[in-house]
Amino acid sequence: MTVEPAEKLLAPVLSAFWDDPKSWTLDTYRRHEGYEGLTKALAMAPDDLIAYVKDSGLRGRGGAGFPTGMKWQFIPQGDGKPHYLVVNADESEPGTCKDIPLLFANPHALIEGMVIACYAIRSSHAFIYLRGEVVPVLRRLHEAVREAYEAGYLGKNIQGSGFDLELTVHAGAGAYICGEETALLDSLEGRRGQPRLRPPFPAVEGLYACPTVVNNVESIASVPAIIQRGKDWFKSMGSEKSPGFTLYSLSGHVASPGQYEGPLGITLRQLLDLSGGMRPGHRLKFWTPGGSSTPMFTDEHLDVPLDYEGVGAAGSMLGTKALQCFDETTCVVRAVTRWTEFYAHESCGKCTPCREGTYWLVQLLRDIEAGKGRPEDLDKLNDIADNINGKSFCALGDGAAAPIFSSLKYFRAEYEEHIEGKGCPFDPARSTVWADKSRTEAHA
Repeated sequence: MTVEPAEKLLAPVLSAFWDDPKSWTLDTYRRHEGYEGLTKALAMAPDDLIAYVKDSGLRGRGGAGFPTGMKWQFIPQGDGKPHYLVVNADESEPGTCKDIPLLFANPHALIEGMVIACYAIRSSHAFIYLRGEVVPVLRRLHEAVREAYEAGYLGKNIQGSGFDLELTVHAGAGAYICGEETALLDSLEGRRGQPRLRPPFPAVEGLYACPTVVNNVESIASVPAIIQRGKDWFKSMGSEKSPGFTLYSLSGHVASPGQYEGPLGITLRQLLDLSGGMRPGHRLKFWTPGGSSTPMFTDEHLDVPLDYEGVGAAGSMLGTKALQCFDETTCVVRAVTRWTEFYAHESCGKCTPCREGTYWLVQLLRDIEAGKGRPEDLDKLNDIADNINGKSFCALGDGAAAPIFSSLKYFRAEYEEHIEGKGCPFDPARSTVWADKSRTEAHA
């Protein structure tokens, strides 16, 4: 049997020329088939273009995995209202780090995808909502937009097609809640970012009460390659229900963290083999398949296919493919406490389960970590998380509950050790874990 080289497992498309000098410029992008997909798209009827993207099987890369073409199809036509495309670049989930590097290295992939998407949904104005703290990316994105206007890919009568498009780059003020699509729309309109009641959905009443498509950066940036190389090429990668390529963000206690672009369905074991594994002398203890808001996995799940169905069947969510890997020196209670502190801080306060529930989760977790917990606190943690999960106004509450449920499922004994031992067993001052490690290193 012939064994494929590890590199053959990867499928660099969006990241194919990130290491080129000045990869972010229009000249470099055009040398790599840039804007050729747009030329093909403009030769198609808008409805045919929507059907083509739908048939490709492209699913949203922002977390939920909703079919992109179907989302475009929801936009009512002939309603006499303006239509808008809003790209969600407010990336701020702990562990998620794919869209910002993509925009920094290859912003024109997004711009070309936006022109194609706007042509399909008959929109003449598009917005990019970027996380405001990433100033270097903001500057590079502004320059890419300027280049696109100058070259005739944005503005009036794009490539002689009669299609007009204005593109606005908006910098947010740094609120995690604005990653939720309706909170993002409120923020874009100049209001406090808080989730809206649905229905009506953004496809009916979104930005400025007009039909709006909200898509993730990677989702839209993937469209030009699909149009240029064909839907069959796209479907030749991945699985039947999760086709195509995607960016996996590998971080944590690994030898070579970074972005690994491969077909959906690759496993963490394969990605670790590609990246040199965990840091030398350590083993995997737990990891997240899609950022901190997805239920954690353990080393038992190394061979779970990293596509939407495979991860879902194993009890978690693929989310943003943020693969945070932690080794045996990591205290699960400490990690979950830090994540929960983040969600409590970023809760917008609109609904009681999330506002109050995340606060009390933090208090309990801090007590347990400090050795002040009681045995009944574990059931209380589970009960509070249950009162948040599925009962909050938006998915932030569900994300806050996920690490609680999964860590209690796989590492309840570690919580009990904190309570019975009156402190964290991973504290260097009293830790058997660190003492054993020191002895091993001394003998070595």
